[in-house]
Amino acid sequence: MFSRSISHKPNRPILILDPRTKLLIVMTVSFFMMSGRISGNAIYPRMVLAAVPFVLLLLSWKIKAALIYALLLTGGTCGEAFLVYRTSGILSLLFTMISGVVTRFVPSVVTGYYLMSTTSVSQFVAAMERMRAPRGITIPLSVMFRFFPTVSEESRSINDAMRMRGIGSSLLGTDPVTLLEYRFVPLISSIVKIGEDLTVAALTRGLGGPEKRTNICEIGFSYHDVLFILPVLAASGFYILL
Repeated sequence: MFSRSISHKPNRPILILDPRTKLLIVMTVSFFMMSGRISGNAIYPRMVLAAVPFVLLLLSWKIKAALIYALLLTGGTCGEAFLVYRTSGILSLLFTMISGVVTRFVPSVVTGYYLMSTTSVSQFVAAMERMRAPRGITIPLSVMFRFFPTVSEESRSINDAMRMRGIGSSLLGTDPVTLLEYRFVPLISSIVKIGEDLTVAALTRGLGGPEKRTNICEIGFSYHDVLFILPVLAASGFYILL
């Protein structure tokens, strides 16, 4: 029983996609959701592409993120379908801007979040090397994969330090000068140092060397990738043929 409880991993993703499949999904969803039409038959491929990030989050056990995404997208879609045409003046313009930003940018951001949260740096570098991507692209992107999680962790550390010193960490009701001094100045200083450290760490691992690197990370395509590549390409093809 003890060994069974150790081997049980409830947070393990139900399916594991190849990093190249994730990159394809990110680029496709971002391109068509931000530039595609929203009227006529174009609504159907948009629904398919918008549902892809939601399904991916659910299958990765990111239930909270999936529900927040679904609520945002539903609210933006309802705003475009009903509120924009039933209001006028500044209110209509406001609903148009908010709904447009939500329905076009949120799917792209959420898909990028899924890529970064479910892909390790080793997997990403291995995938880029399989695609023979230039190192001028691989190195900055690999640094970015560690940059945002590290900045988030640093921000939480600043919050804890402020709370230990009895300084309010809430952004609401805080004096702008105090907020700049205790929150943004330390965070900006940490961001500069984090960027330099991550770049040095990437180069130390041999990413900038002339020789081909070895990688113990195993990546490869499976039927899981086919299950997502086919609907995404079909929806993209339907968009192009419209």
